[in-house]
Amino acid sequence: MTATDSDRRIDYVEFGVADIARAKAFYGGAFGWTFTDYGPEYCEFSDGRMKGGFTTLTPPRPGGPLVVLYGDDLADLLRRVEAAGGTIARPVFEFPGGRRFHFLDPDGYELAVWSVA
Repeated sequence: MTATDSDRRIDYVEFGVADIARAKAFYGGAFGWTFTDYGPEYCEFSDGRMKGGFTTLTPPRPGGPLVVLYGDDLADLLRRVEAAGGTIARPVFEFPGGRRFHFLDPDGYELAVWSVA
């Protein structure tokens, strides 16, 4: 398999929020971000350069947003994360548009890797 230009790179930033409407009002008002709603629990934002999301499916993270990397081969990257000393925090699951898993790095930071379905 030939790797894409996006393989193993930061692709998305996801904020767990208590109230999507409040997050949209804040970031839209303060920074001019635009939004695409995907139901009551998820909203994608764009700052004009990078995309990310607001979700009520993940609790707010006082330590920061969830950094999401893209991977061409999700199963291989899950094995690589474990072999490098990471801990799988949430096994592979499906969401509209793809699949992903969450992991903790050796310092306890939670990140995710996603791939198209």
